[in-house]
Amino acid sequence: MPRRRTRALAAGLLALLAAAGCDRAPAPPAAAESATARERLGLMTSLPLYWPLGAGVEEIASGRAPPPWQRTALEAGYVLEPLDTLSPIPGLAADAPATDPLAGLTRLAVIQPRGLSPADNVALDEWVREGGRLLLVLDPALTGEYDLPLGDPRRPADSALIPPVVARWGLAVRFDEAQGDGVNERALGEAALPLIVAGEVSITNSAAAACTLLADGAAARCRVGKGEVTLIADAALFEHPELAGEGGAGLRALVAGVLG
Repeated sequence: MPRRRTRALAAGLLALLAAAGCDRAPAPPAAAESATARERLGLMTSLPLYWPLGAGVEEIASGRAPPPWQRTALEAGYVLEPLDTLSPIPGLAADAPATDPLAGLTRLAVIQPRGLSPADNVALDEWVREGGRLLLVLDPALTGEYDLPLGDPRRPADSALIPPVVARWGLAVRFDEAQGDGVNERALGEAALPLIVAGEVSITNSAAAACTLLADGAAARCRVGKGEVTLIADAALFEHPELAGEGGAGLRALVAGVLG
């Protein structure tokens, strides 16, 4: 499936629902209050965290595609806002203002992205420096199984491309191919961080940001301007339900510990 703007996908889904006569009933007051109480969380990822792997637009619109377990776990604490770009989107008309996908967001999770454009790197750096809290997960070697051929655009990025903004924050990620492939659990704050074939984070420029290595070097936390970045060099927790605890409780606890 070609990469599309999230808003365009949402519009397509609504059109299909209307055409099929499947107008959605208004949410009950309790559900509306619950959504209001939860914090907004922007989500950019190539992993099937929000939509099921390989699901088509019609299947999603008809409700036949169940939400992934990761989405269910995260939506217990957040209102997710899927993003496919971080930089401003030009208006449709020449005199129309650009739309900022990060406007109003204070929390953002970028998990194994396909790659950030130069404009995305700039927008992300500015957003963090203005007070945003970012969870950035960059795995050099995914360990999940995805039933899609190599080259299929729906397949997650098997190896993360390290965006230049990571170096701007004084960090680097390396990968040791000789390491074992067993599960290695480390602590990240009060949460458990299970790792499988993880990358190693290092501080390359201590003057760029106030960074501290965590989880024995598999993660780092940096104070950047008014904001905060937590970089994790492994995505196993977001791939394997058996590592995430019952109902994804471990995943939810880690994200809440990082982003609040």
